[in-house]
Amino acid sequence: MPTILGLSGSLRQASFNAGLLRAAAELAPDGTVIEIGDIRGVPLYDADDEAAKGLPDAVRMLHAQLDSADALLMVTPEYNNSMPGVFKNAIDWMSRGDGLKLFKGKPVALMGASPGGFGTVLSQNAWLPVFRTLKLDMWTAGRLMVSKAGELFDNEGNLTDGKTRDAVKSFVADFARTL
Repeated sequence: MPTILGLSGSLRQASFNAGLLRAAAELAPDGTVIEIGDIRGVPLYDADDEAAKGLPDAVRMLHAQLDSADALLMVTPEYNNSMPGVFKNAIDWMSRGDGLKLFKGKPVALMGASPGGFGTVLSQNAWLPVFRTLKLDMWTAGRLMVSKAGELFDNEGNLTDGKTRDAVKSFVADFARTL
């Protein structure tokens, strides 16, 4: 049974992207588990803090989750035509210590939701050099960019649109088949 670590790059309570990740976990095919990780407790990266205290507990937890996962699913918002700083910061922390070896060769898929009309195309593109640097195995057979998310999610950030739920289900199933 493949296990996928899912990470949302948004901290907002009713985040479209956290809702998209929850939908992916709900709609994963039988035999596939999407374990939702949490970047909320990851502090801003500071090499002096790392040298003095080592890796924060939140990062150690993410390391353990990534180590036990067969793949990584990143669900990224788009802020100012790029990736969110809080998400990049979490991935930067995760690459510290033994983190680089945890990323190497790990399959990764990318999706995201945005209230705008272009989905998260620029954010997803901004992640590509990071994935190359981390030596992740980027799944390129599919990308999911959810546009006009405000019309597809309820006030709590739950994906309610049937067509988009079908697209998520198909995306996750296609990715899981490659694991």
